[in-house]
Amino acid sequence: MKITRIIERPVHLKSNISNALVNFSEHTVSLVAVVTDQIRNNKPVVGLSFNSIGRYAQSGIINRRMIPRVAQEPADALLDENGMICAEKVLACALRNEKPGGHGDRAAAASALELAIWDLNGKLQDCPVSQLIRQRYRLDHDGGRVFVYAAGGYYYEGEGSRKLKDELRSYQDSGFTMYKMKIGGASLQEDTRRIEAALTVAGAGKNLAVDANGRFDLAAARAYAQGIQPYQLRWFEEVGDPLDFELNATIASEYEGPIATGENLFSHQDVKNLALYGGMRRNHDVFQMDSGLAYGITEYARMLNEIERRGFSRKFCFPHGGQLMALQVVAGFGLGGSEVYPGIFQPMGGYGNTTQVVDGMVNVPDAPGFGFECKPELISLFANMIG
Repeated sequence: MKITRIIERPVHLKSNISNALVNFSEHTVSLVAVVTDQIRNNKPVVGLSFNSIGRYAQSGIINRRMIPRVAQEPADALLDENGMICAEKVLACALRNEKPGGHGDRAAAASALELAIWDLNGKLQDCPVSQLIRQRYRLDHDGGRVFVYAAGGYYYEGEGSRKLKDELRSYQDSGFTMYKMKIGGASLQEDTRRIEAALTVAGAGKNLAVDANGRFDLAAARAYAQGIQPYQLRWFEEVGDPLDFELNATIASEYEGPIATGENLFSHQDVKNLALYGGMRRNHDVFQMDSGLAYGITEYARMLNEIERRGFSRKFCFPHGGQLMALQVVAGFGLGGSEVYPGIFQPMGGYGNTTQVVDGMVNVPDAPGFGFECKPELISLFANMIG
């Protein structure tokens, strides 16, 4: 078995929305296709993926550095003991001659390539990626059903509380029981009004999380923590810069409710430092690392090892992602739950019409690989790039 082509194409997201720091109207995503010499139904078997939503496309890094390295590697050197293309070996090859540290966009570029190998192997073995994960890491949980929550509540131009409530009601009508909204892009007073409006739909605070997207310095973080404490929210996400572990630890020591972070940590070393120095409280605070931004599933397994070695539970991992790849990772590793983008960041966000949310739970699709074929608009983008 060998790889015959690797293709990358940048595409735009269909979302003119903002969080506290970023407007997504100009954001792009890298689609990746790994084409092999294996034939099924008279067509080559192709592994598909994209780097996770929230970072720009990584065309330069993928095409100028990573694809040439993999293309030059002898085909046999990329195979595992069963003759399948090995995601871990492809990742190591793609990162050859790269210095340690400085993960950033390189991590998202490598993710797109590594995840495509998992999709490829799922198709070759006619099983979902979640099953491959359980086999590779010798996990014995079922993974057939996953808790999911709806992420939204962004800042829309001219938005009022009525629009926010209508958005959350649409998620509620779709079967969700927990929701997440953005804060930090307005004043504390205005965000408080928005939280109270959201709670008229969500009900108890445990059904609503808020996300500051790393906006706050320590003074603002403390003011918001004090202001939202009475609502007893599910969690307070990315309070400050994701690498400011001192700030995170300070808020964790002062804010009674759960905090959540990790979405923008891209290596197991960063996650180790979060566990050691970020003030995270066992069986209370939430880890949100995303394999689609952080070198893929191989590195995510290393991240889990770092936190579990220090007494944290994977049941408090709720990865950022909002799409089918993250769902398969949650199901495969037996994590706490998965974020979903039901109506935004299309065509990547959400799960497609065949996956229904009932009482906040979904049955994990058993389609081969990540199941992108369940989303017609997304699979058409892949088909156009492959030709």
